[in-house]
Amino acid sequence: MKRSVRFGLVVAASLAFASGASVQGSKAQSAKVVAAKPVKPDPATLNLSFVKFNVSDQPAMQAFYMKAFGMTLQKKIDNPQLTEIILTDPKGLDLALVHYKDGRKIAIGSAEGPIGFYLNDVDTTYKRAMAAGAKSKVAPRGLPGGRVATIADPEGHEIELLHLD
Repeated sequence: MKRSVRFGLVVAASLAFASGASVQGSKAQSAKVVAAKPVKPDPATLNLSFVKFNVSDQPAMQAFYMKAFGMTLQKKIDNPQLTEIILTDPKGLDLALVHYKDGRKIAIGSAEGPIGFYLNDVDTTYKRAMAAGAKSKVAPRGLPGGRVATIADPEGHEIELLHLD
């Protein structure tokens, strides 16, 4: 299944959930969205462009994402309250690493979910991330229709590595 189709299913399921609809399906088949009412999203709102993480050690986190995932520095924004380092991946998704200058403690919350990367080779990326300082949450394993692993970056943000056939 192509990335855009998978993304479309995820977006459709999310939009259906937000509108009060239900999502039906099983592990072996694609989700079937049963909408409570028609949803006509604005295509401009369906382009996930960036994710932000609040971090304590910004230089270390920048080095981790560059080494583990090949992200590159796009921009650094410095203002009196915070510094934001924006990294980008080859397909254009940006990761903003935000460091507040007031010394606040950063804690990972229970409502936070993982960010995810669609990959061709979960095992190689997993090994590279581990060498860059990741912590293993779930080692690479097979799943119906693909392969998955879960790691945490050096500050504990969860990252899912996923290959779908």
